[in-house]
Amino acid sequence: MDIGKLLSDVLGNSGGGRSTMSGKLGGIADSLANKGGNTSGDTGGKSGGLANMVGNSLGSGVGGGLVGGAISGGLMSAVLGSKKGRKMGGKVLAYGGTALVAGLAYKAWRDYKNNASPKDHSQDSDLDHVPADSGFSPELERSRDNADFRLTLIRAMIAAAKSDGHIDQTEHKRIAKQIEALNLGPNEKAFLFDAFSADSDPMQTAKLARTQEQAAEIYLASCLAIDPDDPEEERYLERLGDCLDLAMDLRRHLDHQAISVRQNMLETTPVS
Repeated sequence: MDIGKLLSDVLGNSGGGRSTMSGKLGGIADSLANKGGNTSGDTGGKSGGLANMVGNSLGSGVGGGLVGGAISGGLMSAVLGSKKGRKMGGKVLAYGGTALVAGLAYKAWRDYKNNASPKDHSQDSDLDHVPADSGFSPELERSRDNADFRLTLIRAMIAAAKSDGHIDQTEHKRIAKQIEALNLGPNEKAFLFDAFSADSDPMQTAKLARTQEQAAEIYLASCLAIDPDDPEEERYLERLGDCLDLAMDLRRHLDHQAISVRQNMLETTPVS
């Protein structure tokens, strides 16, 4: 399977709207950088973690997250729906992708292990520089079913985002047409068909985690993909945390990252 192509076409910058997208993201990057300039943290004066990740995605075109769905109305828009909370989570993932999830999960894990209070790491400038041996490098990890762990995070996001059952048969047909239209090979398309058609079962998602570090990443990715104001999706997240056997204190650290990064995004870009 061509993981890079899958991430680029489905979770990255899709279609021909790159110049328009770059303008939007560039403005948000500037705003985030200005906002982050007065913060302090692990490395002193920072330009802002989200701003850096926006800049990196613009510069390389790789790892742009859920841009196709959250902004340009592509495949993931059907899963993210129109709810404000889920939409904001989608935009957060759009600008950072799996690297953002890994970086924030790693910082939350480290704070938890050091018995520190939860803190906002969304402005940290080193979120995409997680130590390779930390257990928080999705591109180097394999899940329990021996899949590339980036694919596992995509599965987790999709399952969480549709856990309220808002995708009916009509939506499934629309998603199937969009998958068929993507410039992907049969293996990549088969993965997407499987991910979108699978039930949102927190136990099955939890079984994909091979380590507690992976469990933390799955939980945070799911946390960013849900609408936090939807009781059904909140219940899904709670069940997922239980199935992943995550300590409540660690969950609080991970929840804090999702809340903080969503709030920072709300302050810099309106939800259309």
